[in-house]
Amino acid sequence: MTDWDEIIDCAGLLCPLPVLRARKRLLSLPSGTVVCVQATDGMAAIDLPHFCAEAGHSYLGSQTEGAVTLHLIRRG
Repeated sequence: MTDWDEIIDCAGLLCPLPVLRARKRLLSLPSGTVVCVQATDGMAAIDLPHFCAEAGHSYLGSQTEGAVTLHLIRRG
């Protein structure tokens, strides 16, 4: 999982901050851009896919690397 255009470091942030930061960054990007959200909060695995479904983005999946989980989102 290394194919992304932008990375958002949300390690150490609790819900809802990873979603809010992802939302803010995605608003400024062109459609089709892939963003990697690095998160340590377990709720991000629930919140980010839900956010994507509501906002029209594609949640591409996640991969855990140690304490950090990488969540990939394609801008809708």
